[in-house]
Amino acid sequence: MEDLLNQRRKFLSTGLKLGLVVAASSLGLAKVVGRSKNGLEEGKVELMTSDGKVVEVDESEVQEITMEQDYNVREGFSDKKMVMVIDLAKCKNAKKCVSSCSKMHHVSGENAWLKVYKMQDNPNSAPYWQPTLCMHCDEPPCVKVCPVDATFKRRDGIVLIDNQRCIGCRFCMAACPYSTRVFNWSEPEKINEPGCCDYSPETGVPHEMGTVSKCDFCPDKVAKNELPDCVTACPNGVFYFGDKYEDTVTNGEETVRLSALLKEKSGYRLMEELGTAPNVYYLPPVDRLEEFEDGLENYNEFNMLPEIEEQ
Repeated sequence: MEDLLNQRRKFLSTGLKLGLVVAASSLGLAKVVGRSKNGLEEGKVELMTSDGKVVEVDESEVQEITMEQDYNVREGFSDKKMVMVIDLAKCKNAKKCVSSCSKMHHVSGENAWLKVYKMQDNPNSAPYWQPTLCMHCDEPPCVKVCPVDATFKRRDGIVLIDNQRCIGCRFCMAACPYSTRVFNWSEPEKINEPGCCDYSPETGVPHEMGTVSKCDFCPDKVAKNELPDCVTACPNGVFYFGDKYEDTVTNGEETVRLSALLKEKSGYRLMEELGTAPNVYYLPPVDRLEEFEDGLENYNEFNMLPEIEEQ
């Protein structure tokens, strides 16, 4: 835990450059860029406005804070709102996302946090692949039904599960309309990795038998200014991840405006009519880069080799 906190302190002090916050709301400033080494008058600092412009203001207009002292695992980052976009036109069911996520979180098979489903609306429409994971809803029904506060929603939009509080009642599984939660029926495998494993809801490792787990948006990666494993593992750039407040998402190869991407590509959310307000968006499977290949459905999720039937 101490190592994780130290990593977060380093991230907060250098990666995000969040040593300053706006004190005067009349300035209309949204995020601090940081101090400029050159070209600034003494006593001036650079800030970014809500519309993306960099301006100079007097240092007296801002105040210093120590975010690492205020950080709480159950509260998350107050200045961020994590969001994911999945481009269905790019997915060919390579399952690199599944294998990478499962490896990093020590899950396998039906307990995988991320699954890829073959979708086809009707016999006359074209099939496509749909990666599915926790939607990290703004109005999560799973949180409302948990009797012990094991499932909770953070200020940065991430929904997590505290396995040390979970009693295995599975009310959350019944309440989730997306069926993205899994139940740990058996004892987890022993993890022999350096530095592992002090339990934290931010990693979900090690798991505990008789508890529920799910995709967590990799908050430990967010704390180090890194992308989730599914994003970096995908060879086709299917997953975009970023901060809704910054209106920016990236798949590691390209960085785009979230609002423009959703508008230009007709982005949508699953089961919008339920009012859960997911933070996972989909781009429809049009103008595909690859033809649909049904054969990839049988690829082994760990070594990416076709499964061989016994003779």
